[in-house]
Amino acid sequence: MSETYDVVVLGGGTGGYVAAIRGAQLGLKVAIIEADKLGGTCLHQGCIPSKALLRSAEVLVSARNSEFGVVASDVQFDLQKAMARKQQVVAQLHKGVQFLMKKHEITVIHGFGRIMGPSIFSPSSGAVRIEHFDGESEIISPRHTVIATGSRPRELPDLPFDKSWVISSQEALELNELPSSLLIVGAGAIGTEWASMMADFGVQVTLIESLPRILAQEDEEVSLELTRSLKKRHVRVLTDTIVDPSSVQEKDGRRYIDMVTNGQRQTLQVDLILVAIGRTANTDNIGLEATGVVVQNGAIVVNEMMQTAEKSIYAIGDVIGGLQLAHVASHEGIVAMEAIAGLAPDPINYLAVARCTYSRPEVASVGITESEAQKQGRKVKTSKFFFRANGKALVYGEPEGFVKIVADEVTDDLLGVHMVGPHVTDLISEAALATFLDATPWELGQMIHPHPTLSEALGEAALMADERGIHG
Repeated sequence: MSETYDVVVLGGGTGGYVAAIRGAQLGLKVAIIEADKLGGTCLHQGCIPSKALLRSAEVLVSARNSEFGVVASDVQFDLQKAMARKQQVVAQLHKGVQFLMKKHEITVIHGFGRIMGPSIFSPSSGAVRIEHFDGESEIISPRHTVIATGSRPRELPDLPFDKSWVISSQEALELNELPSSLLIVGAGAIGTEWASMMADFGVQVTLIESLPRILAQEDEEVSLELTRSLKKRHVRVLTDTIVDPSSVQEKDGRRYIDMVTNGQRQTLQVDLILVAIGRTANTDNIGLEATGVVVQNGAIVVNEMMQTAEKSIYAIGDVIGGLQLAHVASHEGIVAMEAIAGLAPDPINYLAVARCTYSRPEVASVGITESEAQKQGRKVKTSKFFFRANGKALVYGEPEGFVKIVADEVTDDLLGVHMVGPHVTDLISEAALATFLDATPWELGQMIHPHPTLSEALGEAALMADERGIHG
């Protein structure tokens, strides 16, 4: 007889395990089916390991900067030690997730799960078959299923990942040695982070983007500021540029590929190509054809409670498209479980979700950009405070960047906050809270920010929106 659960979660990544914990807190009997390791891409192949390496890059740059009066001779970078530290961080967090599963009495089943035909509890959605790695299989019958199967790196047409010359960010996290030259295709968050990191490690980096600017989803002024910073650090940044996979050739043991910029072709010799053009939802081979779940543009369609067209099936995280961010997946998992438990959770306001890029300098934002506000027909007022006028930024030796406020001139609504500069991925939460609470720039400016802190930049920018700036 198959085991019966209130909820089965397909996938134990950030969204999946957080959903499971919330379900257990609500008294539901929950199982997670995971084909690899708990924590998923974010913990093992994305957010955490990449940020660990970015921290190594940050320390390397600091060690080489003698302006602080600390002189270290012959500073070198040891990739193997950095990789080992990265793995230690991942392992510690992985143990923590495993402990949480035991603490909340969540059943973890290692194997590959597929939704089947009708079950006694879910006649429309079906039971779940689990294929174990030893060849055995079993069937469990959940009352509800939460799909949290995540996503995978998207390949370039005609230039697939070969894991030696053409790689994704996942393979980049396992490099045994640094390349002399690196071509990064795609200048979204992942591409720019790797460009920043590798440049700090001493790699010759070329970063290309098919759109007119890098970080195209961010405010235009933020994109331009980061572009200037990367170029100052000798990163070659090319926009309106694509690669031509048919041009690949090999001569004298070296590989070449053509790039096309506004119709102009140039050939580049490169040791390694990192493709970062987005991610594809993992909807294949999980049994969706046996259900009424709707898939559009490669992503599962859900309502604001994360419920699919099948009432007993929910989906969260990268597999539903939208903001493919770990913190978003986690909250979607909480909403789904609370809905399953019969509560009435507030729908997610995705405009109030902070977005972060961990390059040097960092980028963070919440809400809409100035151009998006103008396209909505709003009369916009903006303000900008530069970190070069902030005491803490100067103390840290990181004066690049600014905080930009976008507000509605008529209603004084706070529409967006956009930052580029030191540690702005930590500062953005205050702006996200202000957005969540419908605060105005006046209210942000009225809050007394401690001195000296980087957070003063946000307060000053808010004051400047009402022409009350003190230091700007």
